[in-house]
Amino acid sequence: MASVLPGVLASAVMTRNTAFQPAPRLHEDAPPLPAALAGRSVVLVGLMGAGKTSIGRRLAARLGLPFRDADAEIELAAGCTIPELFDRFGEAEFRDGERRVIRRLLSGDPLVLATGGGAFMNEETRATVRREAVSIWLRVKLPVLLRRVSGRTNRPLLNAADPAEVLTRLIEVRHPVYAEADMIVDCGEENPEITTSDVLSRLMAWRPARRLSLALSSGSYDVVVGERLLARAGALLAPVLPQKRCVVVTDATVGPLHLDTLLAGLAETGFEARHVVVPAGETSKNLETFGQVVDGLLDAGVERRTSVIALGGGVVGDLAGFAAATTLRGLPFVQIPTTLLAQVDSSVGGKTGINTRQGKNLLGAFHQPRMVLADTGVLASLPPRELRAGYAEIAKAGLIGDAGFFAWCEANGQAVVSGDAQAQAEAIFRACAFKAQVVGEDEREEKPNDGRALLNLGHTFGHALEAELGYGTILHGEAVAVGIGLAFRLSVALGLCPQGEADRVVTHFTEVGLPAELTMLNRRLSASRLIGHMRRDKKMRDGALTFVLARGVGAAFTQRGVEEAAVAGLLRQEGCEA
Repeated sequence: MASVLPGVLASAVMTRNTAFQPAPRLHEDAPPLPAALAGRSVVLVGLMGAGKTSIGRRLAARLGLPFRDADAEIELAAGCTIPELFDRFGEAEFRDGERRVIRRLLSGDPLVLATGGGAFMNEETRATVRREAVSIWLRVKLPVLLRRVSGRTNRPLLNAADPAEVLTRLIEVRHPVYAEADMIVDCGEENPEITTSDVLSRLMAWRPARRLSLALSSGSYDVVVGERLLARAGALLAPVLPQKRCVVVTDATVGPLHLDTLLAGLAETGFEARHVVVPAGETSKNLETFGQVVDGLLDAGVERRTSVIALGGGVVGDLAGFAAATTLRGLPFVQIPTTLLAQVDSSVGGKTGINTRQGKNLLGAFHQPRMVLADTGVLASLPPRELRAGYAEIAKAGLIGDAGFFAWCEANGQAVVSGDAQAQAEAIFRACAFKAQVVGEDEREEKPNDGRALLNLGHTFGHALEAELGYGTILHGEAVAVGIGLAFRLSVALGLCPQGEADRVVTHFTEVGLPAELTMLNRRLSASRLIGHMRRDKKMRDGALTFVLARGVGAAFTQRGVEEAAVAGLLRQEGCEA
């Protein structure tokens, strides 16, 4: 008989859905629905006594949406009370029926839904709510809850033991899961109208993070771009990680700035987190530091389901990612990039690695993250030089294959490097979307003439400059900017690109404060030494130099077998010694 319950409830609620009518607004001057709520429901979660029904009714009236109470819908559909359902069918069957009811309710027109205290604990229900609604946890302290539920007989979980003991146990178990809700509103003894106003104001101000999905043959993951993602890390990562245990790898510069915020965000949803701190800077991308990170992971007792979280710039992301790829033959991995460069480049695509004496990233692996969290708020702590260096990779996306995006960069680049948060968020999202599309079509850089190899625009020259000048002496983004300028100049010298297009690129980089020509580095350089570094580049094929060149803005292509004489001639023309 128990197996009948879910089907009966789902069928009954499906019939009731057809009768939904918008509730009239009680406040004629109520603001219009926020854009973030367009087509979505509002779901209230929390323990018994949190006020979900009383707040939900008021909120629905103010929003002009129908209100439904999941428990009331279940009782009406089943023809008996919740305690009777528990007695007749048991909690497991009740929860399954509850899940189906909530799924059915949320599949219709938008509404405000108050859920039972245990509903959000179901993983499938949480997935449905994330997809269809905005979830709000009404968080209430134990003494207030006790006063509200005292003497109630319609709460099955309170009928068998002391309410204080039951609620304490439920808080320990459920609060870390409730924290996965989209927002948290703390409620006390204030009037329900005041709490409703608080919830409404939070809804009106809510700006959800933007997501884009990177689809690969082996699966997919999301790149999330928005503010305060560190503080919400636990809520964002819990649905995609196999275990609530992790080790955060960060460096000595980023750790003091952002590690505590991340650890608190993870702890809120019940993550057990350890951390490993490495020295800051490109010089940490070596075998010795790699070994220290691996030892730190093993000392932390990682299992195959324990995740590695990289909190830092591209160095930390590459280093931690390579450690995750190799420790126990592969651990789940998360990228939380804290520089503009890492947010738009190294954190997306799964390339990990370390440097050797022979060159950059010569040891590495493809190891895709489970999620990338690009918290735009952390960019405020970056010095201007770091912002400019990151911008080079943003503009690169437009130069490779999106002339319209490069035109956007020409109009907004100065705002991005000057710290305009809105311009930065738009630039990050568009650059990541471009890279996600490229990586999705060529995950392991196997296409010989296009695909992911195009992302190396400027990198053959840039990596040679980094190796010659010393890692950290010139920032990666600065080296890439010079490299892109040289790639366009080489394209002109080979008769592939109009001179005006190359001048346009150099002019734009110069305007935003980036070097785009060798003379801007104010260093004596040798053409033969730079070419020697290029010969050790990973992109060498059959001993021949390979470059990403361009026929113009937004028209990049891969050129193999470029004559060394042409490269040497360009370098001498740009001021290098022989």
